[in-house]
Amino acid sequence: MAESVYKIVELVGTSPESWEKAAEAAVRKASASLRDLRIAEVSELDMHIKDGKVEAYRARIKVSFKYEGGQ
Repeated sequence: MAESVYKIVELVGTSPESWEKAAEAAVRKASASLRDLRIAEVSELDMHIKDGKVEAYRARIKVSFKYEGGQ
């Protein structure tokens, strides 16, 4: 098996509905510009609150993809 290197980036997705949809939004957006996504790890969940009500769910994720050089 050939050696491989993976890069990890941290993203925050948001959703007015759920943490799951917030994480999915982050992965969906990342997949538009990053190739060969491998793993997404949820590292933190929180909520944005306004006037005592949950306005948005936020999921901080770490996404890994195969590193092909460059930056």
